[in-house]
Order: sequence, then C-alpha cells, then structure tokens
Amino acid sequence: MSNLSISQKRAEASLRSMFVGDSLAMPVHWYYNPMDIFKQFSGGITKLEAAPKHHPSSIMSLHSTKHGGRDAKRPGSSQPEIVGDVILKGKRQFWNQPNQHYHQGMLAGENTLNAHCARIIMRTLASNGGHYDEEKFLKAYIELMTANPALHPDTYAESYHRGFFANLSAGKPHNKCGAVTHDTASIGGLVTIAPIFISERLLGTPLKDVKVICHNHIQLTHPDKSLAKACSDYVGLLDSLLFSSDAQHAQEIIAVCAKRSIGIAMPQLLGKVHSDYEVVGRLFSSACYISDSWPSVLYLAYKYVDKPEAGLLANTNLGGDNVHRGSVLGVILGLASSYTPSKLYGELRDKNLIEEEISALLN
Repeated sequence: MSNLSISQKRAEASLRSMFVGDSLAMPVHWYYNPMDIFKQFSGGITKLEAAPKHHPSSIMSLHSTKHGGRDAKRPGSSQPEIVGDVILKGKRQFWNQPNQHYHQGMLAGENTLNAHCARIIMRTLASNGGHYDEEKFLKAYIELMTANPALHPDTYAESYHRGFFANLSAGKPHNKCGAVTHDTASIGGLVTIAPIFISERLLGTPLKDVKVICHNHIQLTHPDKSLAKACSDYVGLLDSLLFSSDAQHAQEIIAVCAKRSIGIAMPQLLGKVHSDYEVVGRLFSSACYISDSWPSVLYLAYKYVDKPEAGLLANTNLGGDNVHRGSVLGVILGLASSYTPSKLYGELRDKNLIEEEISALLN
C-alpha cells in the first residue's frame, strides 16, 4: 500500500501492531506472577509462541458457562449453557479443569477472540463504505460467536461475551444485550474501537461524532460509564496521534492525554521508577479493570513511544491482561511511530487475510 497518505500509513501500522500485540501475549495471557512466564519460556517471551497446556494461575474453571462473571451457585436455576451450546461450540470441556490455559490449543501466531471481533468490525466497515453500522456489526458478531464449526480458534470468551449471549438467549433484543458484571469496565472493551475510529476519521467524520459512534458501539457490549470515559479519552489520543504534524511530538501528546485522562504526569512517573514491574503489577494492577489497565497502557506507550516492538514485548512479559493491553498499546505505538514489527507481523497465522482486510478498510 505504497500510495497511502501519512495518516493512512500511521493507521496501517497501528492496525498491524494491534494484531501483533494480541498474538504475542496470547501464550502468557493472565499469568499474574511474571516469574511464571520466565519459568515456562526461558528469557521470557521473545517471539510468537503457542499456548502451553498448563497455566499456573488460571481460574478459568471458576468462570460461569451460563452467564457473565464467576460461577455463582444459583439454586433452582434453569439457565441454559451458553459456553458449548450457544458459543464456543465444542469447547465446553476446557472449562471445568484446573490450570487450564484460556487459549488451549492455539498455535503460535494465532489471534484471540477479541482480535477476531476487531476483524469483523473491519470487514463490516469496508462493506459499508467505511462507515459504522450497528446492525451490520451485531449480525456479524452473532454469526462469529455462534458459528459451527467455529470461525475463530479460541477456547475462551470474556465475561462480556457470555453475558451478551445469556441475555440474547433469554429473549432480549440484540441491541440491548450488554451485561453488567464485576468486570464490565475492562480493557477488552477497547479492542474493537480503533478500526471504527480510523475508518470514520479518515473519511472526514468529525471527531465529536466519532466519539458518539464509539460510545454507542461500546455500550452494546460494555455498558459502563467509567469505560465510556476511557473510550472517549482513548479516541481523543488516537486522533491527536493520527493527525499530528510531527511524529516527534508523539510522546508529548501521550503525556498530555495521561494528565487529562488519569491525572498523572508521565515524565515525573518515569523518572521515579526503575522497572516496569513497579508500575504494572504494583502501582496499578495488571488485571483487566480499566481503572488500572488504561493507566498501564499510557505508561507503556509513553516509555516505549520510539521503541514499539520493545514496548509490546515488555507488555507481554508483565503478564495479567496483557493480550488486551497489547492490542490497545499496539494501536497507540503504531500511530505514534508509523512502525510495524515486520517479522512478528509476517508470522501471524492469518497475516494475508488481515492484510487484505486492512487494505480494504484504508482504501
């Protein structure tokens, strides 16, 4: 895609890096003790790897297969099984075993479920002249999740997926199925935002309108005010990076966003810490909750703004919800640098299809 504008080239790098950040972290997703990463992978993750069979800190067996959240015992409950019967068909057996990897059986270079949701966003945008259509998204999302055989390789679905399909199975309208659980406000909700933002803004849709579109989109699956605010801040940051006149100002742009969004002065924070582990895992939890994951992403983006591949590797080896942090971080670092980790991107299992979908979106 050599004839792209500067903004389009930034967008291209950001979308490519989004998929790299996801796949790179997949084998050590939700490892809450970073030392476990280095025990299973000598020297930590340095390249795309397959998911190990044993997960040292998995609580997948505690997650409900009937609704969002944990598996609370409900006497007399006649709720249908969502996992296995409605979504993730043929994958139910992976949910009731201790130390089960969340992405059991996934190969090196494969992408997780939320990344596949981002891909259906790209496809529906491209099929609609680049503009977002709620009905087209919902139709494609339901098809992706309920297809048999599966249209994605994952064995795990986040709480919001299970809650959505529990509500859909109960007869709720498909645009009113967003479920509220303890982890609705999670970083995974931001994974599908970048393609919408990029496509609409490159077509000239005003930023204020794009923020409304993204807000309404995220409410379909993640109805939460704190996540909506983070989404608005995220879109504002992406806009500043996409249309910046000077890539060297990217770090300053990220610092301004961090100060406005979370009230933290990134230059001062970076000057006080000696290790990423002091920030991600101590100052902020490495879990999915947006109150911790969004500041963690901003910190990593600020520190690694001119070293995007090192930033994605650092995020991966910090553990926790590194997959979804990695997707969002990849978008920011790609826009800031116009850089694609070419070797890693070239080793993605669906690289050719992803490249076609990015090309269709940007052209």
